[in-house]
Amino acid sequence: MGAAGDKIIIEGMGRLPLLVCCAALAWAAAQAPRKILPYAVTQEDLPNGLRLVTIPTDFPNIVAVYVVVGAGSRNEVEAGHTGFAHLFEHLMFKGTPEYSEEQYTGALRKMGASSNAFTTEDYTCFYTVFSKEDLPTVLMMEADRFQHLKYSPAEFKTETLAVLGEYNKDASSPFTRLDEVLDDTAFTTSTYKHTTMGFLKDVQDMPGEYDYSLQYFSRYYRPEYTTILVVGDVKARAARQLAEKYWGGWKRGGYRPEIPAEPPQDAARTNHVDWAGPTLPLLAIAYKGPAYTDSAPDTAALEALAALAFSPTSPLYQKLVIEEQKADLLAASAPEHVDASLFEIWARVRKPQDVDYVESRILETIGRLRDRPVDADQLETVKKHLRYQAALAMDSNDAIAQLAASYVALRRTPETMNRLYDRYAALKPEDVQKAAAQYLVEKNRTTVTLNGAAGGAQ
Repeated sequence: MGAAGDKIIIEGMGRLPLLVCCAALAWAAAQAPRKILPYAVTQEDLPNGLRLVTIPTDFPNIVAVYVVVGAGSRNEVEAGHTGFAHLFEHLMFKGTPEYSEEQYTGALRKMGASSNAFTTEDYTCFYTVFSKEDLPTVLMMEADRFQHLKYSPAEFKTETLAVLGEYNKDASSPFTRLDEVLDDTAFTTSTYKHTTMGFLKDVQDMPGEYDYSLQYFSRYYRPEYTTILVVGDVKARAARQLAEKYWGGWKRGGYRPEIPAEPPQDAARTNHVDWAGPTLPLLAIAYKGPAYTDSAPDTAALEALAALAFSPTSPLYQKLVIEEQKADLLAASAPEHVDASLFEIWARVRKPQDVDYVESRILETIGRLRDRPVDADQLETVKKHLRYQAALAMDSNDAIAQLAASYVALRRTPETMNRLYDRYAALKPEDVQKAAAQYLVEKNRTTVTLNGAAGGAQ
């Protein structure tokens, strides 16, 4: 209506009774989309580059501290040195001159805390969940090991052999092997070419890389790579004071890796894995997708597409898994990584002779998504489900911190989660079709199959 119309509306409201105005304002507030993260977030940067994110919740007495290090397998840019992000998930529990490994674990046991770590392509995360009165002790001990980690060559060798054992254990799964081959085939340059465990040869060579490990720690375990999430029964001011006290003297580093960008793919790729043991055939179809974004529809559109086309309620799942029973697993995942990664579709097929049939039905479904918009009502249902699923998952301080950490790894702020879910809310059928037409095309596709001995059951 224009500026004049806006002025008339405002002036008209000024002449309405106060009760009517309040009711109108309340109605307008109710129409505004609520943030998916329903808690106030305080985000502060220390002078050394360390970021502190405090999220007070209504779950009493418990606090979760998640320390997110922006270094995952993506940062492993030097040939022969993959798997070190995951290795440090282990090494960080080896102790310091102030707290030995036994003293550290003993202190956590005494306070009844749980503590662990995990590694992804984009970050490594260390977490502790405990009673709120132990926050000063936890932040002090975490600061100590992040700044003063110490391990001997003998301890290093022992831990690298433990990591090799973990690799071999994981390698007993055909899904793990298929994932390795899929990444290695799909990527030529990107560090997403190797999994978080690293290439086998590099893991085997790790015991002789003690000096390199010290260099790795000096590069990445620095405040500018680190974000501390404090979630639960906590006050932001108290958390800030503790962070300054224990982490404020941590020296900033200066290392910046040159992470190579993957060149555009110009033709479809295929590969095959022969599995020595009995297992049902596996099929993986992946497309080069975008890097994570909260400023365009791409990430949200592909996430919605995965649910629409391949979730248990989708027509394809109902056909292949329920009605025809050609497959007993069908799932898809959209890319949410710092760099451009893969939109993946996985199927486990009941009979080897049905692999081609299942593949053709998947490709037909992708083709329809490219050719025409999805049903608007179905899209609305999926959008509501995605939002409900995320909200339902935030049922404890630990769960909230873990979810927030995954978004901190992408944009170093949990606020990106709110922006992404705003993108979900705004999605139109045309957005999903556009994403499919841009990314889910033949030249972007990599297909890998796996067959077991005699195609037997696992």
